[in-house]
Amino acid sequence: MLTEIEAVIFDLDGTLVDSMWVWSQIDIDFLGKYGLTVPAGLQNDLEGMSFTETAVYFKKRFSLPETVEEIKQVWQDMAMDAYCTAVPLKPGAKEFIAYLKEKNIRLAVASSNSYGLIDAVLKSHGVREYFDSIITSCQVNKGKPAPDVYLEAARQLHTEVSQCLVFEDIIPGILAGKNAGMRVCAVDDRYSRPQEKEKKETADYFITSYHQVIEGSYEET
Repeated sequence: MLTEIEAVIFDLDGTLVDSMWVWSQIDIDFLGKYGLTVPAGLQNDLEGMSFTETAVYFKKRFSLPETVEEIKQVWQDMAMDAYCTAVPLKPGAKEFIAYLKEKNIRLAVASSNSYGLIDAVLKSHGVREYFDSIITSCQVNKGKPAPDVYLEAARQLHTEVSQCLVFEDIIPGILAGKNAGMRVCAVDDRYSRPQEKEKKETADYFITSYHQVIEGSYEET
């Protein structure tokens, strides 16, 4: 999998960290303040959207009085404690990150989440210093499945797209990596498990643990 790879780019939520449960609860608590319940299929509608795109969607769909920036700040404040104290890395992630750095492979996170939460969770696990760049979809023109955030990551890492390997957990993210011309490894996550067949069909590889990459026991799809 790592043959001729000079840079590895990770999505964050559901890929590098097990955090999707945080957002399910935030949706409930946030909308509950307005006397609203979470509509069926909301998470599916939001897949791949940047933090800003998601706030725009919420403001319009639920007719919220706050500005987009205010909504984003509320969400970040609601999630920060969990990202600092309760969100774990995915199995084998810390060992894999160290393994990549030993091989002098450049590392980045390219995520739809906010910079503040990405930075906080990486610091909480003592791995922030391993990453050369953090790129959010809010910094580019379009969220996933557009390739923009991965192309920007490659630019910041000074690496050709053909030498970049992406790790992603959902279909829009996998497509974003493929649309950027990169190889993509799909990562198992319980929130996207119903998509597993499609994930394997879309990505180049599939893992349930990062130990599989180190051991060479990953699945080629």
